[in-house]
Amino acid sequence: MRTILPALLVAGAFCGLPATAQQPAAEVTLARLDCGNGFNDQRRFSDTFAYTEPRMPFTFSCYVIKHGDDYMVWDTGYKPGSNPNAPTITLLEQLTQLKIRPEQVKFVGISHFHADHSGQLDAVPGATLLIGEREWAALTAPTPMAGANVAGFTHWISGGGKVETQAADKDVFGDGTVVILRTPGHTPGHQALLVRLKEKGPVLLSGDAAHFHENFEKNGVPGFNYDRAQTVASIERLKEIQKNLKATVIIQHDPRDIDKLPPFPNAAR
Repeated sequence: MRTILPALLVAGAFCGLPATAQQPAAEVTLARLDCGNGFNDQRRFSDTFAYTEPRMPFTFSCYVIKHGDDYMVWDTGYKPGSNPNAPTITLLEQLTQLKIRPEQVKFVGISHFHADHSGQLDAVPGATLLIGEREWAALTAPTPMAGANVAGFTHWISGGGKVETQAADKDVFGDGTVVILRTPGHTPGHQALLVRLKEKGPVLLSGDAAHFHENFEKNGVPGFNYDRAQTVASIERLKEIQKNLKATVIIQHDPRDIDKLPPFPNAAR
């Protein structure tokens, strides 16, 4: 009896663990989608006249995160046909190539309200919109902030879709694998995204916290940003996360970072 009782107590202890502790971690993958390409005047992206290049390659990236059986889209790029930099293939068409139906997309996270990051939101109308609290307030104000792509958010502003606003960081799936990071500065409620992959390791998607390697490395701030001090603080935060987690930083607009993820339709794991 003396040997049986301890064994039963140990077995009972394991049976009493929370269900989440007994379940294997969800598989997480990250894929890049082509959401436009073009050029930009890099001189615009420093308020200290740090750059002299008038024509730098500029890309527009969107991403799909698979978490177990759930999907999340991060940023949606320009609407095709809206301007010369817009993509020739739609977000919806690329999701179809990945065998993802719009109704399977549980969340659509937006780094910020500019049209080059929110132009194809209507591809996933059933998804819950994850957006910074101050971003949403600026977007839905009686006089929306200049540059806000109000038309792109019509479905959610009208109440047709669910909205979750974030005043701070958000652990999207509750297990630390996909975390929205508060990084204001470019806009009032700007956000970046941390994705923890089993094989590749942590990946940081910058949104527009920085537009080029040079901005990120030297704390370069565009003159058109909402708040200079917040921009620098957000870049510094991302650098500290990069150092502490040994994360791969992907500057979403910098084509030099495209190859940090596998080519479409493959995904990093």
